[in-house]
Amino acid sequence: MTEPYELKTVAVDGMGGDHAPAEPVRAAVMGVRSGIRIILVGDSGVLRHELEAQGVHEIPAGLEIVHAPDVVHSHEDGAKAVRAKPESSLVVATRLVAQGRAQAIISPGNTGATLAAATLHLRRLPGVIRPGIAAVMPSARGPVVLCDAGANAESKPEYLIQFALMARLLARDVIRIDHPRVGLLSIGEEEGKGTELVQSVHEALQGTEGFVGNVEGRDIPKGDVDVVVTDGFTGNVALKLYEGVGSVIFREVRAALTDSIRGRVGGAVARPALLRLRAKFSPDTYGGAYLLGVRGLVVITHGNAPGEAIFNAITMAGRGIDEGLVARVEAGLREGVHGGILSRIIPHRFKER
Repeated sequence: MTEPYELKTVAVDGMGGDHAPAEPVRAAVMGVRSGIRIILVGDSGVLRHELEAQGVHEIPAGLEIVHAPDVVHSHEDGAKAVRAKPESSLVVATRLVAQGRAQAIISPGNTGATLAAATLHLRRLPGVIRPGIAAVMPSARGPVVLCDAGANAESKPEYLIQFALMARLLARDVIRIDHPRVGLLSIGEEEGKGTELVQSVHEALQGTEGFVGNVEGRDIPKGDVDVVVTDGFTGNVALKLYEGVGSVIFREVRAALTDSIRGRVGGAVARPALLRLRAKFSPDTYGGAYLLGVRGLVVITHGNAPGEAIFNAITMAGRGIDEGLVARVEAGLREGVHGGILSRIIPHRFKER
């Protein structure tokens, strides 16, 4: 997949997110220094001024600026904004992937708009009903893939069945987890627990590769499974709760270790271990989430992401490029529909478009 490119090429939405353009620009410079070619998209004057402010007085080799005069803001309706603002940084960056000038796009901006731009300009892979956001989350045993993490607030059983297949391929082929265990998020481990949607999906996934049954929210941080499948509403709530609890715990620990002389002494001794723990469980460690099911590599990161998190998202994109994630998902879907569980649900969707 990478033959036409001298370097991995990632388009970065330089005007997306709460801290644009400062943090996307900082991440872009870090990306170039790591050996990834970056196309930074946004108002060229603003981006050049920010580079100067960060001490980058000449555009480094491997960094290209593409002008996009408009911005999609976080408060806007995503689908409407994408159609109304074709020259926004997000839409222009997405088109660069569609045109073959970049292999992936990173955006810390409006998630709904990123989903709409990807669906409109990259289009869905053959047979995909709805794309899903696959967030890579830390756990005690290593990374866990949560899908869907917010693309589809309302879901049907066939959506979750596809999410299970696509997320398992991500875990196996990109994150390199041998034989990923797939769990269905529910309110109990027993087969009959959960909503009608959960029960229908559970029945359909029985006997499929890697499926171990229902899991509960407490099983995610323990790492009892490698892939957690759920609808986008529940998944987004779980993801935000996970991130929020983590930040509160680390803040409280830091406060406890600095409110007395004894605490500060103990904190100095424990600091290396605490920093390792924070790196392991911080959502910034993985940086973003893959949008699975579209004809291009898309990585979404949260709106208040610092430069380090956006850089980690760029690294995620680079890994997805190296491993041919989009092609693997497409091939996996075709394999799954011919003789697999998907053949009973959506065979008509796999006709050539």
